Amino acid sequence: MELSEERIRKLSQRIILSRMRLLNDHGFYGLLLMHARISISEEYETAWTDGRERIWFHPKFLEAVTDRELDYALMHQLLHMILGHTSRRKGHIEDLYDEAADIVVNSNILKACNGNTDAITLRSYGGEQPHTLPDKTEGYTLTTEEVYERLLKPVSAEQAGKSGKRHSERAFPGTKEAKQLQGKGSRKGAAGRKGWDAHISSGNGEPSGKDEKYQEEWKQRMAQACEAMHTRQSSKGAGSIPVFAERYLERLKNPQTDWRTILNEFIQEEINDYSFLPPDRRFEDSPFFLPDFNEKDFRVKRILFMVDTSGSMSEKEITVCYSEIRGAIDQFDGKLSGWLGFFDAKVAPPKPFEDLDEFLGIRPVGGGGTSFQIIFDYVREHMAEEPPASIIILTDGYAPFPKQEQAMEIPVLWMINNKDIKPPWGRVARLIVNTRVSFYTG
Repeated sequence: MELSEERIRKLSQRIILSRMRLLNDHGFYGLLLMHARISISEEYETAWTDGRERIWFHPKFLEAVTDRELDYALMHQLLHMILGHTSRRKGHIEDLYDEAADIVVNSNILKACNGNTDAITLRSYGGEQPHTLPDKTEGYTLTTEEVYERLLKPVSAEQAGKSGKRHSERAFPGTKEAKQLQGKGSRKGAAGRKGWDAHISSGNGEPSGKDEKYQEEWKQRMAQACEAMHTRQSSKGAGSIPVFAERYLERLKNPQTDWRTILNEFIQEEINDYSFLPPDRRFEDSPFFLPDFNEKDFRVKRILFMVDTSGSMSEKEITVCYSEIRGAIDQFDGKLSGWLGFFDAKVAPPKPFEDLDEFLGIRPVGGGGTSFQIIFDYVREHMAEEPPASIIILTDGYAPFPKQEQAMEIPVLWMINNKDIKPPWGRVARLIVNTRVSFYTG
């Protein structure tokens, strides 16, 4: 059937109405879909996403599904996109990873719909969609990588009977079959996947850095959607926040550092040399507050946070540093302001922030070598008129330390993410990263 203007209009109207229903019934998904670009295309047979910002539907698929099925399809593709599944699958047995991704996505949607399996059923595409592992573990309780690893392992005869899969249908780690399939996208992969949607590689071969950029944007949008949902949860039909999003927010909002104590002790010792209690009232007009942990109005101002984004810092370590600073803002109820910058062998100019929203708009950059000297050179050359009251450097410490006089008497706190490096001067706090915790939440 030809894609006439009238046909496109009717199909587009169905998509618009679906987004409106989701905004009303599942606000988290509806809010995020406002940022997605949804199109009609005949390139693949059903539905697919580029993993960045686009979702496509084949016109025949749109005409074949019911309204409820269309709502499910939109939620399904959105989750693949915001969780970065099309880029995370690289380096895995792709068909098996796609199966794991579908289990995680479907299980999250099922939970959002209060366990009603009709919500994840496509009558023309296999009926109820998979949402559990062979041992009946729900996908929403795990990350996609965790599901993938479990799918790689042999299942017991009892589990195989329940799931309808044979041992031979799996490619086990270290086998010749697994090595041959690693990173390949055969639609007849080891898992025998028969999903209804087309899982395509993201970016059409473009640099992976673009995938990271889009994923950072989706993380920010997800955090904003969660905050908006918190204000709606008393409303009937507003929906709930998915488990994977709650896990992500908890990771951001629960830093391992007690920033109130760290900053209080740092400020007290380095700036005024007064004891922790009682607070000295002569310094109440200082850019820093002198703490007594009561509810009086206070602000912590002019702190320069510098995050190490050199090649020796993993994505997880950089994320933890970023999350710690957000945690500091949360612990001070938003009454902390200053600048956030990134450095490797050069400084990405620090950007000011006055509140959490401005902080969330600043994204990490870097990836080269490491130099601490450039931080102090930058402050001297570009911030002389309004120097920071203190500098907090979050790093692994693997670089030569400059001489203390380079700090120009500005107090410096080194937040080191290991127990090995000992800076020769300045205050030191440890920020130990648990590398066993997956960065991904779904």
